[in-house]
Amino acid sequence: MSHFPDIHDLDLHARFSRFHQRGILPLQEYHDAVLREDSELTIAEHKLIAVYVPSVNGCHCCFSAHRDHARAGGIDEGVFGDVEIHLDHDDIPARMRPVLAFARKLTREPSATSMTDAQAVYDAGFFEEGLFDILSVTALYNFMNRILEGAGSKRHKTQLQMTDEMRRKFRYKNLWQIFTRQATRDGQ
Repeated sequence: MSHFPDIHDLDLHARFSRFHQRGILPLQEYHDAVLREDSELTIAEHKLIAVYVPSVNGCHCCFSAHRDHARAGGIDEGVFGDVEIHLDHDDIPARMRPVLAFARKLTREPSATSMTDAQAVYDAGFFEEGLFDILSVTALYNFMNRILEGAGSKRHKTQLQMTDEMRRKFRYKNLWQIFTRQATRDGQ
């Protein structure tokens, strides 16, 4: 149930368009910068982190919204449970295991992260820019999980009809346009 009395249907993503002046559009642009700019991480690896963090937080909304994008990027279907990542699955790339361990610690115990955790990421083949990207994706999805859970969004409702190719090319700034059109159509 939405924690906003004027938003009844839990389709909070679309309804957030009314809060665009308060940072939603810049936040979507930040998503594109963090998830789509050139990086040591592939788009699929970015998305694997973007799905993993919500699994750690138990955020069904973000988990289910990004799972299909991770699949489209090449992450095997068997990696995903209901709202979990099967870390022991053979199709999780070896270089991503220390990344996911780092993301988990940063999510659960941020002050406990150490140079040892960072070194495991470096030993997996990443450089400082890669670690910064990992930090950025992890922080972004912790932030998003708190916004959505705090707003009362417990289930992902809006299903965008997209092919895998569309998902691979997806930009969050385009989502803003979809939300704006939907809000206009709904009379908001």
